[in-house]
Formats: sequence, structure tokens, C-alpha cells
Amino acid sequence: MSYEILNQPRRVLALICAACIAMLAFGLYLQHVVGLEPCPMCIVQRYALVLVAVLAGMTALARSKGLLAAGSSVMALLSVAGAFVAARQSFLQWFPPQEASCGRDLYGMIETFPLKRVIPMIFKGSGDCTKIDWTFLGLSIANWSFVCFTLIGVVALLLLVRQLKR
Repeated sequence: MSYEILNQPRRVLALICAACIAMLAFGLYLQHVVGLEPCPMCIVQRYALVLVAVLAGMTALARSKGLLAAGSSVMALLSVAGAFVAARQSFLQWFPPQEASCGRDLYGMIETFPLKRVIPMIFKGSGDCTKIDWTFLGLSIANWSFVCFTLIGVVALLLLVRQLKR
């Protein structure tokens, strides 16, 4: 198997950045067009995806091998964190607890709490972490998120190894 694409790390990183942006856009489409409410774990995965996208984009602009290696290392760690949250959510979906509560709805929060408490609550999400609202090829959003974070992490590690060998 040839890893020739890894000889162009900046291009790979730009592709990772574009893929992350596409996944974030799809998540926003599911939220705002389809009407699916993200849960707190979904929000954490979004933050991890944003960080991976920003880091991949910035690292793609780097010209030094040290920055490419450092960016790839941090990107691998962020991918592990995102994969962990996605795996935990997948576990909760497969084995839901007796009582699950992941948050409140936005309008209820605005009516009940002062604005300075509502703003942080917005970023916590309001959907149910155990609920499966959407599937593709039999996998939930959390399952696909795990797959994507794992692939990004593997590619980041391959880039790191390639940079260290040079």
C-alpha cells in the first residue's frame, strides 16, 4: 500500500480541515434544517471538530517540519478526545441508562434563568444523549463521529511518523 499522499502533508492537512468544516456544516444542517437538537456530548464533539479544523488549517500553512510534527501531534490528541466522547455517546445509545437527562430547552432556560446563566447553558446542548435521531448505513451520528475522529487521528499519527523520519 502506497502512502504517497503523506509526502504532501500540507495538502493532507488542508483536506482534513475541509472535511472537518464539511462535517460541521452537515451538523448545522441537521440542527437548523432537519430540526435535530444537539446534546451536550454532540456540542463537545463539535468543539473538538472545530479545534481539529483550525489546527489542521494552521498547520497546513506551516513550512517548518517542527510545526508540522507539533500540529500533527496535537491534532492526534484532539482526535482521541473527540473519539472518546463519541464512543461514550455511542455506548449510552446502545445501553441507555434508566434515567437520562442531558439538558433543558432554550425557551425554558430563557424564561427561568437570567441571561448570564442562559448563555453558558446554550453551549451545553439540549438534546438527549441516548436518543438516536438519524442514521446512515445503520450508524448513528455518534458512531460516524467516532469513525471520523479515529480516521483523522490515524492520519495525524501517520503524518507525525512521516515527519519524524525525515
